[in-house]
Amino acid sequence: MKTTMTPEVLAKYFDQTLLKAYASEEDFRVFCEQSAEYHFKMVAINSAPVKLCKRLLADSDVLVGAAIGFPLGQTTLENKLHETEQAIADGADEIDYVINIGALKSGDLAYIEEEMRAIVSLCRANAKTVKVIFENCYLTEDEKRTLCEIALRVRPDFIKTSTGFGTPAPGVAVGVTVEDVRLMKSIVGDAIKVKAAGGVRTLADALAMIEAGAERIGTSAGVSIIEELKKQSV
Repeated sequence: MKTTMTPEVLAKYFDQTLLKAYASEEDFRVFCEQSAEYHFKMVAINSAPVKLCKRLLADSDVLVGAAIGFPLGQTTLENKLHETEQAIADGADEIDYVINIGALKSGDLAYIEEEMRAIVSLCRANAKTVKVIFENCYLTEDEKRTLCEIALRVRPDFIKTSTGFGTPAPGVAVGVTVEDVRLMKSIVGDAIKVKAAGGVRTLADALAMIEAGAERIGTSAGVSIIEELKKQSV
């Protein structure tokens, strides 16, 4: 897929991810060096290594983002708030939290809205960007629409398609689809931004998500995507 977008502009769409349970301090060092070299918008990591990555990226323009309640979303609101507070104290610039999917499936929309309001309010009070992860591979279209409508009342900065760790039933798409990005964008319009994440591995994938309305992309393949674009530009 051809594009007139420059590597520098495309890199600023990327939340480069390292969310593996077994990532070592050396892995994070290399990861942060690469992220700084490519000038990605943010590094997306679990909350424990936030302080380390903040130190490693201190002289760069790359933000540090913490994944909260990741990847299942099945911790209490109190735990999510505490994890968010700790991540902010450790230097997180952005927060990506996973909704309580079980509460949504149980029809407890009041809890979903309460959780969203509490975490968004905490991030607002600390001037931090906040993203709400839906985990669309588990959701019906009606549930996706309902979450978008709740988000329109609460107004997080972003709504996000996926963790990339979801394991749905056979035949159901894992992670992000262009159709989901379009659906979410069609509901929230310009009021909330959309982040596409989960399976974005090629330049064509990234450009398709941007064309569908994504303003941020979560991927572990940022380096290879930018290199793919550079080769196309030669």
